[in-house]
Amino acid sequence: MIIMIKKYGYLIFIFLVIVLRLIYINVIEKNKWLLLLDQKTNNYVYGESAPRGRILDRNNKVLVDNIGVKSVYYHKLNSIKRDDEIKIAYELAKIINVNLNENSYKKFWLILNNNGDDLITKDEYRLYKERKLTLKDIEDLKNKRITDDMLDKLSILDKKSASIYYLMNQGYSYANKLIKKNINDEEYKELINNNIQGITTEISWERVYNYGNSLKDIFGRIGSIPKENKEEYLNLGYNLDDIVGLSYLEKEYDSVLKGEKDLYKVTKDNKLELIKEGKRGSDLVLSIDIDAQQELERLLKENIIKAKKRSNTDYFQEMFSIVGNPQTGEIIALSGQRIKSNGTFENVNTSLINTSWTVGSIVKMATLSTGYKNNVIDIGTSVNDGCIKLYQVPIKCSYKRLGRVNDLTAISKSSNYYQFRIALGLTNERYKFNMHLNKTEDAFNKLRNMYKEYGLGDLTGIDLPDEKIGIIGSKKSGDLLLNLTIGQYDTYTPMELFQYVNTLANNGNKKRPQLMKSINGKGNEYKTIKKITLEDKYIERLKEAMHLATTKGTARTYIDKKYNPAGKTGTSETFVDTNNDGLMDTKTTSIGFVGFAPYDNPRFSIIILAPNIYKTQKYNYSKVYWTKYVSRGIMNFLFEK
Repeated sequence: MIIMIKKYGYLIFIFLVIVLRLIYINVIEKNKWLLLLDQKTNNYVYGESAPRGRILDRNNKVLVDNIGVKSVYYHKLNSIKRDDEIKIAYELAKIINVNLNENSYKKFWLILNNNGDDLITKDEYRLYKERKLTLKDIEDLKNKRITDDMLDKLSILDKKSASIYYLMNQGYSYANKLIKKNINDEEYKELINNNIQGITTEISWERVYNYGNSLKDIFGRIGSIPKENKEEYLNLGYNLDDIVGLSYLEKEYDSVLKGEKDLYKVTKDNKLELIKEGKRGSDLVLSIDIDAQQELERLLKENIIKAKKRSNTDYFQEMFSIVGNPQTGEIIALSGQRIKSNGTFENVNTSLINTSWTVGSIVKMATLSTGYKNNVIDIGTSVNDGCIKLYQVPIKCSYKRLGRVNDLTAISKSSNYYQFRIALGLTNERYKFNMHLNKTEDAFNKLRNMYKEYGLGDLTGIDLPDEKIGIIGSKKSGDLLLNLTIGQYDTYTPMELFQYVNTLANNGNKKRPQLMKSINGKGNEYKTIKKITLEDKYIERLKEAMHLATTKGTARTYIDKKYNPAGKTGTSETFVDTNNDGLMDTKTTSIGFVGFAPYDNPRFSIIILAPNIYKTQKYNYSKVYWTKYVSRGIMNFLFEK
């Protein structure tokens, strides 16, 4: 009896397991298995590209839109015969013009000429029957024996039909075949009137740029999925024939911008049944003000042209600027303009995030921050401006003797000596003329860590792919440590400068630079990435110093004083490779500016950079600060708009 219970108990347990499994499959996993069955038993195809979402500026002006392009497609029916397809090709050839495909002529000639059977001898057919020649051998012989004279007898209509027939038979039999894109209205009307079997006209979508080349490189490109990224896109649910964003904003926000294509089910007779109607992608609203954008571009071009009229500007080609809201990180306008040898301009906006330069005294607020944080200086610390002479290093001074300077005037008057004394303080060494300065590793780290908190020497996190940081110098010496404190060693991108000045303006709250303002009505939150590790009193002191610089100091002409501005100029020695041999052989000077206004409640921030504006040794650069005309102009525009 016990044995019987055990025996049937096992059977009952197995039965329960089977029942539970069936319930799980038929109830819980029902949709999964129905989907798999559907995929195995049915074919589905997608329509042509759905319109992507538009890109708008902050005032809802449409920057990037879509234009419908009429195209001709062929869909093969199950019952169709080759002769019918040949007839369709000829009918189409009489209506539309297509690019001729010479590779299709031989195959078409064979179809028109009894499949080329007359080109094969009886002996060759006998060898084929005896399996001494393959079918491929026979086909190769036919193709070799079709002469140019034979093909020359094909009429233009024959050649057009051959090219169309070739397109009709590419890819999977159930898929739509593109015959011609962008047909004209006359062709479209004729196709509708003729109602050719298997031929449809559909609308595909292409990008149109309502403001010409403004920001076109920042918008990015769209196109077919790159082969090297095929698996990545398939895993994300894309189809291989999808049009996707390939660069910059189109790539960054592709999942939002891409539309949903029409979905068709292929019926048993190979016709298409619409299952799901497609829809346009979501709109992307940018923080950009297109009016300010175009004004900034105009100002850059105008002042590049003026600067180039001066002597010794041989290597000056480009200027960069970004303006935005420092409290949010929003970018209102950004532009890089490069003048070409023929006097025309090209956008180099992407250099704002992937190309870097030394920026000179612009970094001095970060240097002072390092001094404050490490108790090297404090509010009011003053010194007599002078020079530093290290062993086997040329003497280093400010651009002129500045007398007594403190932390405020060290910024407003741009004292190099004050920054050098901070570097010495970080090494815990007392200055002696012609001294060896060797204890630099920790000092380098302290400076760079503080710079990085502001955004210098780090990725900003802007919502654009392919951002790069500048070059962080690997060599360490006393001389290079001094250079670092005045912006003459590491290099920074314009976008890093933008985050840096915004952090200062925003009381030490570091924001991520942003181009996206909203998607589908949902606004950007503009969260603070972090608060820099510096007491508020010191940040206020730095802002006060920058305010002094733009009202009484070296930056006093860069923003109109009525806007109560703050800012800092920068001048750096740079080098160019004049003969493309990979060696930097000619010394130049680059200039820049960062600022914001009003200084006590900032509405707008700005950075400007003009690399290689003239040859250092041959020109009095104090007379040609073309950057100030850009900053004054765009700030006036923003405040008065």
